[in-house]
Amino acid sequence: MSAQHLAIGDLARGTATQVGTIRYYERIGLLPAPGRTAGNYRAYGPGHLSRLSFIRRSRDLGFSIEQIRALLDLADQRDRPCEAVDAIARAHRDEVDRKIADLRALRGELDGMIAGCHSGSIAECRIIETLSP
Repeated sequence: MSAQHLAIGDLARGTATQVGTIRYYERIGLLPAPGRTAGNYRAYGPGHLSRLSFIRRSRDLGFSIEQIRALLDLADQRDRPCEAVDAIARAHRDEVDRKIADLRALRGELDGMIAGCHSGSIAECRIIETLSP
């Protein structure tokens, strides 16, 4: 492989992405299929590395595959206004806020169960009692 071409293992290491995940992203069209070497090995370039890094960072932030697909499409249209990108990020943030609220409510329920525990025997355990039908 030349300095301009990366093998799939190099791409995986460079982005902390499993090889199977890279192939999946290719299959679903998030990552364009690479060229091939004379030996028929995948030959990734700097654009693949950059795009996969974008996908990985987006996934780390919790964006869905469809949101990432939309963000990549918009990123490829550099002259467009960024309102659409902003709308995707705001919608995702709103979903994160909903999940945080749900987790806080869940924590409150768990705190209540734990507070009811008096460290007696299992037969008297309020947590087990609360979880039982």
